[in-house]
Amino acid sequence: MRILFVVPSYYPHIGGVEYVVKSVAERLARKKHEIKVIAGESSIETPREEEVNDIQVLRWPTWAPSDAYHIPRRRSDLAETLRELAREADVMHFHSLHSILTVYSMKVAKDISVKKVLTPHYHGTGHTVFRSLLWIPWRSYIKSLIKLKDGLDLVVHTISNHEAEVFKRHYGIDSVTIGHGVEEWLSDIEWKPHDYALYAGRIEKYKNVNRLANIVHELKNLGINLKLVVIGNGSYRKHLERDLRRKGMEYEIMPFQPYEKYIEYLSHAQFYGLLSQREAYGQSVNEANAIGVPAVIAKPWGLNFSNRRRTLICDLSEDYGSLVLQVKEFLSRVKKEPKSYIPSWSLIAEEYLSKLYK
Repeated sequence: MRILFVVPSYYPHIGGVEYVVKSVAERLARKKHEIKVIAGESSIETPREEEVNDIQVLRWPTWAPSDAYHIPRRRSDLAETLRELAREADVMHFHSLHSILTVYSMKVAKDISVKKVLTPHYHGTGHTVFRSLLWIPWRSYIKSLIKLKDGLDLVVHTISNHEAEVFKRHYGIDSVTIGHGVEEWLSDIEWKPHDYALYAGRIEKYKNVNRLANIVHELKNLGINLKLVVIGNGSYRKHLERDLRRKGMEYEIMPFQPYEKYIEYLSHAQFYGLLSQREAYGQSVNEANAIGVPAVIAKPWGLNFSNRRRTLICDLSEDYGSLVLQVKEFLSRVKKEPKSYIPSWSLIAEEYLSKLYK
C-alpha cells in the first residue's frame, strides 16, 4: 500500500506523536509498503525532503511557539503539494487535532478520493487556561469539518477507551480503538531496581510531577528513601526545581535522553510515576509495563491500564496521606506479581493494516 502520514513534526524531534508515527511507519516500510510523511518543521523557511530510516519525509515550514499549534507557512504551496501526494496514495493518515497543520491538511484533502484515517491524540482541551479557551472555537471548527454531509469521509482511530469516550462525547463519532505497542526487544529487559523513582516526559503543570515529588518525599517518612529522577523539559521546570529544593529532596533533572538511555533509566527505577491530569494514552506506562517496572498512574486516563499487573491507578481526589500509604503497600507486594504482556509495534502495525487501512 501507499500510505501518507501527516504529522505536527517527525523524528529526530522527541515527542509522543513523533515516536508513535515513526514506530508504525518503519514497521510498515519493512513490510514493503510505500511510506511518505509530511511533517511540520519550525526551524526551516522552505520545504525540505529527506530520507529517515527508509521513510521519505517532506518537512514543511511551520510556526510553532512553545512547540505548539504547528501553524503551516506557505499554505497555498502546501495545499498543492498535499493534493498531489494524496492522489498518489491509498491511505492518508492524519495525526493530532492539536496541530493546525494536521487540520488544515484534512480540509485540503476533503474532496480527494483517498481513504482517510484520523488519529486525534485528543485530550479534550488545552493544557493552559489560554489554550483551553482557544479550544472552544477550534472544537467547533473541527466538528463542522468532520460532520458536514459533504465533509470528510474518514475512519477515526483512538488509542484508548478513555480517548474514544471523550472523542465521542465531543464529536458524536464512534472510533476504532487500537493501543500502542513497544519495541520488540523491550520485553527481554529485566527490571533491576535502584534507589530512585522516575518520571519522563514534558515538565508542565498539568503533568503533576510536583504531586509525584510529594509522594516520594513522604515515602521517606515511611522508611522508603528514594531519589526523584526526572527526564524531560518544559515550562514548569524552574517551578518544580524550586519546590524540590524547598523540600530538601534528593533529585536529578536531565533533558530528554536518547531512547536506549531512557530505557536504561526506566529499567532501574524503583517505580515509574505519571500522575498527569490528562493523557490520551501514556506510552511511558506501556514501556514500564513491558519491562515489569511498577507504575503509579492517575485516573481517569489511567483506567486504560486497569488490566495490567504491577500498576497502581490512583484517584488524586483522595486524601493525600491515603495515596502515600497506597503506594507504600503497592511497592511492598509488586515484586511477587508477574509482568504484563505488551504487544510489539510490529503487531500493532498489522492491526493498522487490517482495521484502519483496508
